[in-house]
Amino acid sequence: MSADERRQLLVEAAIRVMLRDGVAQATTRAIVAEADMQLGMFHYCFRSKGELLEQVVEAITAHSLERVEEIGRGGGTVRDTLRSTMRAYWDHVLAHPDEHQLTYELTQYALRRPGLEDVARRQYEFYLQTLTRLLDEAGAAFGQEFSVPTSVIARYLITVLDGLTLNWLILRDDGDPEAVLDQAADHVSGLVSTV
Repeated sequence: MSADERRQLLVEAAIRVMLRDGVAQATTRAIVAEADMQLGMFHYCFRSKGELLEQVVEAITAHSLERVEEIGRGGGTVRDTLRSTMRAYWDHVLAHPDEHQLTYELTQYALRRPGLEDVARRQYEFYLQTLTRLLDEAGAAFGQEFSVPTSVIARYLITVLDGLTLNWLILRDDGDPEAVLDQAADHVSGLVSTV
């Protein structure tokens, strides 16, 4: 088995341990036991626990953004594309709430540990880059441009989606999220004009 395959198995094992027991309980010993490996294999595959946490965040983020990327290249109008992209993200929240809860826990854990702050920063930079790129692609596909920089719109949408996700994880109220997503799509689509 290659080092890359072992790394992937350790990342998957870490996710399972964190989902089941929480981030604080995800010791290197617990992770290698979950992966059915020796402790030395962890140190062979990762320079530090921080490097593992970074790959865990990347893996979980990729899970929620895979479908978003695919949908973001669909047809229709800018509003339709925005709404279907947010719908794909929201479907993932509803199908995998434990993963989304884990991302918040990982973010807070990283922010409180000296030397791990970059894990949280890179997570949100990735969100920002991905959404900015999708907005740029949507504008180009429809021959439209935004009256506000797409990086600002992306940050706004991240704030809306992040807040909505955390709110739903706490309240588990299915009544308003769709209306919030509609409102955000309407607002952002109002910022476009034909080139």
